[in-house]
Amino acid sequence: MQLDDVDLGNGRITIGGHIRPLDDLTRQAVLDWLDHRRNRWPNTANPHLLITQKTAVELGPAGKLWTTRANRNLTATLERLRVDRQLEEALTHGADPLHLALVFGIDEKTAIRYADSARQLLQADLEVDPACSPRTHGSTPENDIPGPSGSR
Repeated sequence: MQLDDVDLGNGRITIGGHIRPLDDLTRQAVLDWLDHRRNRWPNTANPHLLITQKTAVELGPAGKLWTTRANRNLTATLERLRVDRQLEEALTHGADPLHLALVFGIDEKTAIRYADSARQLLQADLEVDPACSPRTHGSTPENDIPGPSGSR
């Protein structure tokens, strides 16, 4: 991913050639990283978003090994963050599988599984407290989050 793939002004990010809306969490993470990048390597000409000490003086991207090491031993793995983000989007936007498929570029069957899980969570909230509103923030138990294969 290159710097030009992030359009902060219009709230968009291009991933794999697909333009996606830039959510607030990702926007803040990108802003924080860009601030760190600018302070750490103020004179780099590297056009890639993610760079390292080594690649700051080159024009290539950070390697896969670097990103793997940077995320090792974290409780919040990239996979967990991805799953949580997709489920949160489903909860926030009324469990609409079409919306999920468009925002995340996921398969329709996967989007339907996330929407079904969100509906179950929303229904459970209503059964516990009929006056409660749909979830907009907060964590969900891991067993409520559908995995890549659709299992829970």
